[in-house]
Amino acid sequence: MAATPKKKRTAGRILAVGAGLATVGALVAALPAGASGTKDRGDARGYGYGQGRYVDVQLLSFNDLHGNLEPPTGSAGRVTHTNEDGTTRTIDAGGVEYLATHLREARKGNPYSVTAAAGDMVGASPLVSGLFHDEPTIEALNRLKLDVSSVGNHEFDEGARELARMQNGGCHPTAGCFEEGKRFKGARFPYLAANVTKEKTGKPILDPYFIWERNGVKVGFIGVTLEGTADIVSAEGIKGLKFGDEIETINKYTKVLERKGVKSIVALLHEGGAPASGSYNYNCDSPGPGDGISGPIVDIAKKVSPQVDALVTGHTHQAYACTIPDPSGKPRTVTSAASFGKLYTDTTLTYDRRSKDIVRTAVSSANHVVTRDVAKAEDMTRLIDRWKTLAAPIASRPVGYIAGDVDNPADAAEKPLGNLIADAQLEGMAPADKGGAQLALMNPGGVRAPLVHKASGAEGDGVVTYGEAYTVQPFTNMMTAVDLTGAQLITTLQQQVSGPNQAAPKILQVSKGFTYTLDMTKAGADRIVVSSVKLNGEAIDPSKTYRVAMNEFLAGGGDGFAVLKEHKNKLVGASDLDMFTAYLAAHSTASAPLAPPATGRITVVK
Repeated sequence: MAATPKKKRTAGRILAVGAGLATVGALVAALPAGASGTKDRGDARGYGYGQGRYVDVQLLSFNDLHGNLEPPTGSAGRVTHTNEDGTTRTIDAGGVEYLATHLREARKGNPYSVTAAAGDMVGASPLVSGLFHDEPTIEALNRLKLDVSSVGNHEFDEGARELARMQNGGCHPTAGCFEEGKRFKGARFPYLAANVTKEKTGKPILDPYFIWERNGVKVGFIGVTLEGTADIVSAEGIKGLKFGDEIETINKYTKVLERKGVKSIVALLHEGGAPASGSYNYNCDSPGPGDGISGPIVDIAKKVSPQVDALVTGHTHQAYACTIPDPSGKPRTVTSAASFGKLYTDTTLTYDRRSKDIVRTAVSSANHVVTRDVAKAEDMTRLIDRWKTLAAPIASRPVGYIAGDVDNPADAAEKPLGNLIADAQLEGMAPADKGGAQLALMNPGGVRAPLVHKASGAEGDGVVTYGEAYTVQPFTNMMTAVDLTGAQLITTLQQQVSGPNQAAPKILQVSKGFTYTLDMTKAGADRIVVSSVKLNGEAIDPSKTYRVAMNEFLAGGGDGFAVLKEHKNKLVGASDLDMFTAYLAAHSTASAPLAPPATGRITVVK
């Protein structure tokens, strides 16, 4: 048996990549002899000793980690399993210490194993990572031996320059180096952004593809983020960038890879779908391929070149392992592993050395739970403890007290935690010298985790620490108060359920005193019952001007709320996190904790 050389891991170059760029790196390792029991199988004649015609390539994948190094809490840290009798149960899942153990165990006995991700590895992260601009998460991903990842929209939360730093390393431009004598080294895996180009040159800002190679087996990866990224990140950080069509971009680079002799191709796509069931083990191919899934990924998968053998997706935080017909009508694997490291996907790609392509009829895929009943990976524990020690003086500071869980249910239009945050924003921007706001609107995607009454830390039940508050509101968006007419306010509500948001409504969380009815039996903008829209019991007057509090992301038209860009007389206040913690401090004590806010501001007709 030949000796096994060390893996070579080469990060891609940033802001200097053209369409014809060569591979950003390759992994090369000698393999065990092609004996029975290995993943290198079939007729070896003509292929050399230990090189059978067919090779099972193991593709391990995950998506939307969002810097969740520690196990996510509450409902954010559970997955649903459907039992054979149709009943369901929930399983506590996630935590990078457990994810590392599961991935390392899965790789055993698989000499051809590659690990890939579909974006949003960083951004909207809990404090232990977010406080340090996600350097801890990149370090953890390096230790996980991630081979390649596409970018997601959250990789652009701090702009393209910060994304370049995530790839190439270096100390933060304003915060500096976080550990004395240590300089951040950046990602040892390439971030791919084939459809993110500079407007002036048309060239990708990151490598568009990556070729993984082992013992002559080659698999090409093309990485793209959703075309609508510009609508859901702050405009300032992405000036001069263009986000191209996902299908056109994947098909373009599929041809590039084919010209280089790479016929086995996987698309890493930060866009996704919605399965008909929330259970991670739901069969979305029943009664036929892809019948149990909807959303943008379905249309994309049906139009991406048949030469692409599998799509690893994300963004929607859903779990699925489906087959959706490609343009030629043949089923093709499309997967997503939920979010926050709660699942990983194990896909078998059978590679034919003769054709250099994947045998699509032999592809199999399944999601697996990152359970917490396995041993923690010691190197990850040390990593987390090191960063927690640095964060502790800030993270452990109490900022308020709650009487019970303040939840953020994904399937509810109105969320108790959303109400609490909107109330905090209204109170912070209501004083005349702070903006004179009369109501507040909060984007649901900016609420990242529930507030759990009985937290896992040592602070005691009901205590809300700065670290927990940060996990809820990690973006530190600056708050604004703006003028909107009543007509614009009604249009804002209608844009929740129409236009870009018609298929997947984005229901804004609203402050106390603002009420309306959402009629889901109707379609599009008609779902908003205009006569029901009231402020403190009075119908909204379309011709009247109202002062509205919102974060700068919404004020810039984020999440498809184009009308909000038409605001006037903007006044910028403190950050959303500062207002949240100030509200908790003002309205709670250890002896009089804050009760979860009641719902009822949005009446939903189904």
